[in-house]
Amino acid sequence: MRDIKLVEVRSEIAAGTRGASLGVDALKIASLDKKSNYFTRFDPISVKDENNRLFQGIKNPTAKYIDGVYEMVNRVAETVKSLRAERLFPIVLAGDHSTAAGTIIGIKAAHPNKKLGVIWIDAHADLHTPYTTPSGNMHGMPLAMCIATDNLDCQVNKPNDDTVAYWNKIKNIGIEGPKIDPKDIVFISVRDTETPEDHLIKKYGIRNFPTQEVREKGIQQISKEALEVLKDCDQIYISFDVDSLDTEISVGTGTPVPGGLTVEEAISLNTELIKDKRVCCWEIVEVNPTLDTENTMAENAFDVLEATTASLIANF
Repeated sequence: MRDIKLVEVRSEIAAGTRGASLGVDALKIASLDKKSNYFTRFDPISVKDENNRLFQGIKNPTAKYIDGVYEMVNRVAETVKSLRAERLFPIVLAGDHSTAAGTIIGIKAAHPNKKLGVIWIDAHADLHTPYTTPSGNMHGMPLAMCIATDNLDCQVNKPNDDTVAYWNKIKNIGIEGPKIDPKDIVFISVRDTETPEDHLIKKYGIRNFPTQEVREKGIQQISKEALEVLKDCDQIYISFDVDSLDTEISVGTGTPVPGGLTVEEAISLNTELIKDKRVCCWEIVEVNPTLDTENTMAENAFDVLEATTASLIANF
Protein backbone atom coordinates (compact mmCIF):
# COMPACT_ATOMS: atom_id res chain seq x y z
CA MET A 1 0.00 0.00 0.00
CA ARG A 2 1.28 3.41 -0.95
CA ASP A 3 1.99 5.89 1.86
CA ILE A 4 -1.12 8.07 1.86
CA LYS A 5 -1.56 11.17 4.00
CA LEU A 6 -4.92 12.89 4.38
CA VAL A 7 -4.75 16.68 4.44
CA GLU A 8 -7.83 18.41 5.84
CA VAL A 9 -8.33 22.05 4.79
CA ARG A 10 -11.49 23.59 6.27
CA SER A 11 -11.19 26.95 4.56
CA GLU A 12 -14.18 28.73 3.05
CA ILE A 13 -13.09 32.38 2.90
CA ALA A 14 -12.78 32.33 -0.91
CA ALA A 15 -16.27 30.95 -1.56
CA GLY A 16 -19.31 33.09 -2.35
CA THR A 17 -21.59 30.97 -0.15
CA ARG A 18 -20.89 30.00 3.43
CA GLY A 19 -20.60 26.36 4.54
CA ALA A 20 -17.76 24.75 2.56
CA SER A 21 -15.66 24.55 5.72
CA LEU A 22 -18.09 21.87 6.93
CA GLY A 23 -17.43 19.68 3.89
CA VAL A 24 -14.65 17.61 5.46
CA ASP A 25 -16.82 16.66 8.42
CA ALA A 26 -19.78 16.00 6.14
CA LEU A 27 -17.59 13.43 4.34
CA LYS A 28 -16.81 11.84 7.71
CA ILE A 29 -20.50 11.67 8.59
CA ALA A 30 -21.16 10.08 5.19
CA SER A 31 -18.51 7.44 5.94
CA LEU A 32 -20.24 6.60 9.22
CA ASP A 33 -23.63 6.35 7.50
CA LYS A 34 -22.07 3.98 5.00
CA LYS A 35 -20.37 2.00 7.79
CA SER A 36 -16.95 2.59 6.24
CA ASN A 37 -13.69 2.51 8.21
CA TYR A 38 -12.04 4.91 5.75
CA PHE A 39 -11.18 7.62 8.26
CA THR A 40 -9.61 5.17 10.71
CA ARG A 41 -7.13 3.96 8.09
CA PHE A 42 -5.24 7.18 7.40
CA ASP A 43 -3.63 9.73 9.70
CA PRO A 44 -4.91 13.22 8.87
CA ILE A 45 -3.07 16.53 8.99
CA SER A 46 -5.33 19.52 9.63
CA VAL A 47 -4.30 22.89 8.19
CA LYS A 48 -5.30 25.88 10.34
CA ASP A 49 -7.97 28.02 8.67
CA GLU A 50 -8.63 31.77 8.53
CA ASN A 51 -12.43 31.61 8.52
CA ASN A 52 -12.65 34.12 11.40
CA ARG A 53 -11.85 36.81 8.80
CA LEU A 54 -15.37 36.38 7.43
CA PHE A 55 -16.63 38.43 10.41
CA GLN A 56 -14.33 41.36 9.67
CA GLY A 57 -15.91 42.71 6.49
CA ILE A 58 -14.63 43.00 2.92
CA LYS A 59 -11.64 45.30 2.31
CA ASN A 60 -10.75 43.96 -1.13
CA PRO A 61 -13.91 43.71 -3.25
CA THR A 62 -12.15 42.38 -6.38
CA ALA A 63 -10.40 39.65 -4.36
CA LYS A 64 -12.39 39.11 -1.18
CA TYR A 65 -10.35 38.15 1.89
CA ILE A 66 -7.18 38.01 -0.20
CA ASP A 67 -5.04 38.48 2.91
CA GLY A 68 -6.53 35.30 4.38
CA VAL A 69 -6.33 33.46 1.06
CA TYR A 70 -2.64 34.36 0.92
CA GLU A 71 -2.13 32.80 4.38
CA MET A 72 -4.09 29.67 3.43
CA VAL A 73 -2.29 29.12 0.12
CA ASN A 74 1.03 29.50 1.95
CA ARG A 75 0.06 26.99 4.67
CA VAL A 76 -1.29 24.40 2.27
CA ALA A 77 1.80 24.80 0.06
CA GLU A 78 4.15 24.21 2.99
CA THR A 79 2.16 21.17 4.14
CA VAL A 80 2.04 19.55 0.69
CA LYS A 81 5.69 20.42 -0.01
CA SER A 82 6.83 18.62 3.15
CA LEU A 83 4.69 15.54 2.36
CA ARG A 84 5.95 15.33 -1.23
CA ALA A 85 9.54 15.79 -0.06
CA GLU A 86 8.98 12.61 1.98
CA ARG A 87 7.46 10.89 -1.09
CA LEU A 88 4.08 10.65 0.61
CA PHE A 89 0.86 10.81 -1.43
CA PRO A 90 -1.43 13.62 -0.23
CA ILE A 91 -5.17 13.15 -0.52
CA VAL A 92 -6.48 16.64 0.15
CA LEU A 93 -9.99 17.18 1.50
CA ALA A 94 -10.68 20.89 1.15
CA GLY A 95 -13.43 23.46 1.44
CA ASP A 96 -13.30 26.20 -1.16
CA HIS A 97 -11.21 25.60 -4.29
CA SER A 98 -8.78 28.52 -3.83
CA THR A 99 -6.47 26.46 -1.62
CA ALA A 100 -5.83 24.09 -4.54
CA ALA A 101 -3.30 26.72 -5.61
CA GLY A 102 -1.41 25.85 -2.43
CA THR A 103 -1.53 22.17 -3.32
CA ILE A 104 -0.08 22.83 -6.77
CA ILE A 105 2.57 25.18 -5.37
CA GLY A 106 3.58 22.62 -2.74
CA ILE A 107 3.98 19.84 -5.31
CA LYS A 108 6.10 22.07 -7.53
CA ALA A 109 8.18 23.47 -4.67
CA ALA A 110 9.08 19.96 -3.49
CA HIS A 111 10.40 19.01 -6.93
CA PRO A 112 10.94 22.26 -8.88
CA ASN A 113 12.67 20.56 -11.81
CA LYS A 114 9.77 18.19 -12.50
CA LYS A 115 7.17 19.27 -15.05
CA LEU A 116 3.73 19.27 -13.42
CA GLY A 117 0.44 18.62 -15.19
CA VAL A 118 -3.02 19.32 -13.79
CA ILE A 119 -6.31 17.53 -14.45
CA TRP A 120 -9.11 19.85 -13.32
CA ILE A 121 -12.48 18.07 -13.04
CA ASP A 122 -14.83 20.96 -12.43
CA ALA A 123 -17.80 22.92 -13.76
CA HIS A 124 -15.59 26.03 -13.74
CA ALA A 125 -12.22 26.99 -15.21
CA ASP A 126 -11.10 28.98 -12.13
CA LEU A 127 -8.92 31.22 -14.30
CA HIS A 128 -10.16 34.60 -13.09
CA THR A 129 -7.94 37.28 -11.58
CA PRO A 130 -8.73 40.37 -9.47
CA TYR A 131 -8.69 42.27 -12.78
CA THR A 132 -11.37 40.11 -14.44
CA THR A 133 -13.55 38.55 -11.74
CA PRO A 134 -17.28 39.35 -11.83
CA SER A 135 -17.75 38.32 -8.18
CA GLY A 136 -14.48 38.87 -6.29
CA ASN A 137 -14.69 35.32 -4.95
CA MET A 138 -11.20 33.84 -5.00
CA HIS A 139 -12.26 30.23 -5.39
CA GLY A 140 -12.52 31.24 -9.04
CA MET A 141 -8.82 32.15 -9.21
CA PRO A 142 -6.53 29.22 -8.20
CA LEU A 143 -5.33 28.29 -11.68
CA ALA A 144 -4.69 31.95 -12.50
CA MET A 145 -2.51 32.09 -9.38
CA CYS A 146 -0.55 29.06 -10.58
CA ILE A 147 0.06 30.29 -14.12
CA ALA A 148 0.86 33.72 -12.64
CA THR A 149 -1.40 35.69 -14.96
CA ASP A 150 -3.20 39.01 -14.51
CA ASN A 151 -5.04 38.60 -17.83
CA LEU A 152 -4.93 42.36 -18.43
CA ASP A 153 -6.17 41.79 -22.00
CA CYS A 154 -9.60 41.27 -20.45
CA GLN A 155 -9.39 43.74 -17.55
CA VAL A 156 -12.75 44.99 -16.26
CA ASN A 157 -11.83 45.83 -12.63
CA LYS A 158 -9.36 48.23 -11.04
CA PRO A 159 -8.16 46.45 -7.88
CA ASN A 160 -7.00 48.63 -5.00
CA ASP A 161 -3.31 48.83 -4.11
CA ASP A 162 -3.62 46.36 -1.24
CA THR A 163 -5.23 43.78 -3.53
CA VAL A 164 -2.54 44.23 -6.18
CA ALA A 165 0.23 43.79 -3.59
CA TYR A 166 -1.30 40.58 -2.21
CA TRP A 167 -2.04 39.21 -5.68
CA ASN A 168 1.59 39.71 -6.71
CA LYS A 169 2.71 37.96 -3.52
CA ILE A 170 0.36 35.03 -4.12
CA LYS A 171 1.70 34.53 -7.66
CA ASN A 172 5.19 34.13 -6.19
CA ILE A 173 4.53 31.81 -3.25
CA GLY A 174 6.85 28.81 -3.12
CA ILE A 175 8.87 29.55 -6.22
CA GLU A 176 8.78 32.75 -8.23
CA GLY A 177 6.50 32.94 -11.24
CA PRO A 178 4.37 30.23 -12.90
CA LYS A 179 4.19 26.80 -11.28
CA ILE A 180 2.60 25.16 -14.32
CA ASP A 181 2.48 25.79 -18.06
CA PRO A 182 -1.13 26.57 -19.06
CA LYS A 183 -0.80 23.98 -21.83
CA ASP A 184 -0.34 21.39 -19.09
CA ILE A 185 -3.86 21.92 -17.74
CA VAL A 186 -6.64 19.55 -18.80
CA PHE A 187 -10.27 20.40 -18.04
CA ILE A 188 -12.97 17.76 -17.71
CA SER A 189 -16.67 18.76 -17.60
CA VAL A 190 -15.91 22.50 -17.48
CA ARG A 191 -19.11 24.17 -18.70
CA ASP A 192 -19.59 27.50 -16.92
CA THR A 193 -16.97 30.06 -17.99
CA GLU A 194 -16.82 33.80 -18.58
CA THR A 195 -15.23 35.68 -21.48
CA PRO A 196 -11.89 36.41 -19.72
CA GLU A 197 -11.47 32.69 -18.97
CA ASP A 198 -12.45 31.74 -22.51
CA HIS A 199 -9.74 34.14 -23.72
CA LEU A 200 -7.06 32.32 -21.73
CA ILE A 201 -8.36 28.88 -22.72
CA LYS A 202 -8.14 29.87 -26.39
CA LYS A 203 -4.83 31.73 -26.00
CA TYR A 204 -3.06 28.74 -24.46
CA GLY A 205 -5.00 25.98 -26.21
CA ILE A 206 -6.16 24.42 -22.94
CA ARG A 207 -8.01 21.18 -23.66
CA ASN A 208 -11.48 20.71 -22.23
CA PHE A 209 -13.40 17.43 -22.37
CA PRO A 210 -17.08 18.47 -21.97
CA THR A 211 -19.53 16.11 -20.31
CA GLN A 212 -21.08 15.16 -23.65
CA GLU A 213 -17.69 14.15 -25.05
CA VAL A 214 -17.08 12.03 -21.95
CA ARG A 215 -20.35 10.22 -22.67
CA GLU A 216 -19.73 9.83 -26.38
CA LYS A 217 -16.18 8.51 -26.10
CA GLY A 218 -16.39 6.71 -22.76
CA ILE A 219 -14.26 7.03 -19.63
CA GLN A 220 -11.40 4.85 -20.87
CA GLN A 221 -10.88 6.90 -24.03
CA ILE A 222 -11.23 10.26 -22.27
CA SER A 223 -8.71 9.20 -19.63
CA LYS A 224 -6.31 8.06 -22.33
CA GLU A 225 -6.65 11.32 -24.24
CA ALA A 226 -6.35 13.47 -21.12
CA LEU A 227 -3.16 11.71 -20.08
CA GLU A 228 -1.82 11.97 -23.62
CA VAL A 229 -2.13 15.78 -23.44
CA LEU A 230 0.15 15.56 -20.39
CA LYS A 231 2.57 13.05 -21.92
CA ASP A 232 5.58 15.31 -21.32
CA CYS A 233 4.77 15.88 -17.64
CA ASP A 234 6.75 14.14 -14.91
CA GLN A 235 4.03 14.54 -12.27
CA ILE A 236 0.23 14.90 -12.40
CA TYR A 237 -2.15 16.42 -9.86
CA ILE A 238 -5.89 15.70 -10.05
CA SER A 239 -8.39 18.16 -8.59
CA PHE A 240 -12.00 16.99 -8.28
CA ASP A 241 -14.54 19.71 -7.56
CA VAL A 242 -17.89 18.17 -6.67
CA ASP A 243 -19.69 20.77 -8.79
CA SER A 244 -18.47 18.73 -11.76
CA LEU A 245 -21.39 16.49 -10.78
CA ASP A 246 -24.80 17.27 -12.24
CA THR A 247 -27.29 19.34 -10.26
CA GLU A 248 -29.84 16.53 -10.55
CA ILE A 249 -27.62 14.51 -8.23
CA SER A 250 -27.26 17.17 -5.56
CA VAL A 251 -27.12 20.92 -5.01
CA GLY A 252 -24.78 20.54 -2.02
CA THR A 253 -22.04 22.78 -3.40
CA GLY A 254 -21.66 26.56 -3.63
CA THR A 255 -21.96 26.96 -7.40
CA PRO A 256 -23.92 24.04 -8.90
CA VAL A 257 -24.23 23.87 -12.69
CA PRO A 258 -26.51 21.62 -14.80
CA GLY A 259 -25.03 19.27 -17.38
CA GLY A 260 -22.44 17.58 -15.21
CA LEU A 261 -21.20 14.07 -14.56
CA THR A 262 -23.09 11.29 -12.83
CA VAL A 263 -21.60 9.80 -9.66
CA GLU A 264 -20.80 6.63 -11.60
CA GLU A 265 -18.96 8.62 -14.28
CA ALA A 266 -17.02 10.55 -11.64
CA ILE A 267 -16.01 7.34 -9.89
CA SER A 268 -14.95 5.66 -13.15
CA LEU A 269 -13.03 8.74 -14.27
CA ASN A 270 -11.09 9.28 -11.05
CA THR A 271 -10.35 5.61 -10.47
CA GLU A 272 -9.02 5.31 -14.03
CA LEU A 273 -6.91 8.48 -14.03
CA ILE A 274 -5.29 7.75 -10.69
CA LYS A 275 -3.82 4.51 -12.08
CA ASP A 276 -1.22 6.59 -13.94
CA LYS A 277 2.08 6.26 -12.06
CA ARG A 278 2.79 9.97 -12.46
CA VAL A 279 -0.20 11.02 -10.35
CA CYS A 280 1.26 12.31 -7.08
CA CYS A 281 -1.70 14.01 -5.39
CA TRP A 282 -5.51 13.93 -5.53
CA GLU A 283 -7.89 16.51 -4.10
CA ILE A 284 -11.64 16.81 -3.51
CA VAL A 285 -13.25 20.20 -2.83
CA GLU A 286 -16.41 22.29 -2.40
CA VAL A 287 -18.79 19.95 -0.54
CA ASN A 288 -21.22 22.29 1.23
CA PRO A 289 -23.70 20.39 3.43
CA THR A 290 -25.59 23.58 4.42
CA LEU A 291 -27.00 23.74 0.89
CA ASP A 292 -28.07 20.11 0.82
CA THR A 293 -30.67 17.77 2.23
CA GLU A 294 -29.83 14.42 3.82
CA ASN A 295 -26.08 15.05 3.24
CA THR A 296 -26.55 13.80 -0.33
CA MET A 297 -23.56 15.50 -1.94
CA ALA A 298 -21.21 14.39 0.82
CA GLU A 299 -22.41 10.79 0.47
CA ASN A 300 -21.87 10.87 -3.29
CA ALA A 301 -18.52 12.61 -2.86
CA PHE A 302 -17.46 10.05 -0.27
CA ASP A 303 -18.19 7.26 -2.74
CA VAL A 304 -15.82 8.96 -5.20
CA LEU A 305 -13.18 9.46 -2.48
CA GLU A 306 -13.31 5.86 -1.26
CA ALA A 307 -13.29 4.32 -4.73
CA THR A 308 -10.44 6.55 -5.94
CA THR A 309 -8.34 5.72 -2.88
CA ALA A 310 -8.98 2.01 -3.40
CA SER A 311 -7.83 2.32 -7.04
CA LEU A 312 -4.69 4.17 -5.93
CA ILE A 313 -3.82 1.45 -3.43
CA ALA A 314 -4.59 -1.39 -5.87
CA ASN A 315 -2.35 0.02 -8.59
CA PHE A 316 0.79 0.75 -6.58
